Amino acid sequence: MLQHGRLKKAGCFLPLSQNPDISKNLGTRHRAAIGLTEVIDAVAIVVSEETGKISVVVGGRMTRDLDSTSLRRILTRLLDPGRKS
Repeated sequence: MLQHGRLKKAGCFLPLSQNPDISKNLGTRHRAAIGLTEVIDAVAIVVSEETGKISVVVGGRMTRDLDSTSLRRILTRLLDPGRKS
């Protein structure tokens, strides 16, 4: 976890989402990313250990199966909203 540009925590437990509508196919890593973005303003990037597929989570909503171009486009839009993509 970063705070003011410095590493604050290297290992921590993240809040798991309690949303009953989340797919039963998603594991702890994905549920933690969803849960974290439900309680704080964050962008979470999740890489599936099993498939290597990339997901982005914002505000408790997940966009799955991204390629590098899609990931870059989403992150650019989220982190630099004034930039035209």
